[in-house]
Amino acid sequence: MNQQDELAGRIARLLDESAAQVSPEQRERLSEARRLALSRRQTRHELVPAWAGGFSEFTERSLLGVRYVIPVAALVLGLLGVVYVNTGTVSTDMADIDAALLTDELPINAFLDQGFDSWLKRSLR
Repeated sequence: MNQQDELAGRIARLLDESAAQVSPEQRERLSEARRLALSRRQTRHELVPAWAGGFSEFTERSLLGVRYVIPVAALVLGLLGVVYVNTGTVSTDMADIDAALLTDELPINAFLDQGFDSWLKRSLR
């Protein structure tokens, strides 16, 4: 036997001893509370996480299918956020730089210069 088994045995023995000291009125109240808890548990057949609390009661109501509207709304908002972030000015800036390079009459050496990129970015501002 390991320590956990020994501890469990001692706890069970102490609980048995203390249960013998409970008065009949207390036993009746405990028994009634247990029956009430079991009857409430039997009427509810779905599994609900312990952390869900009152929110699960809200989602169980058939309020325009709240159970499905909330995740779909979160998905749509997330997709809109991704589209918004990815349609920034980066692509238009690159297109402007490309157009300026193609229409300008710069010599080839200007394109090969290492500082040309930084000069180009400063001149477009």
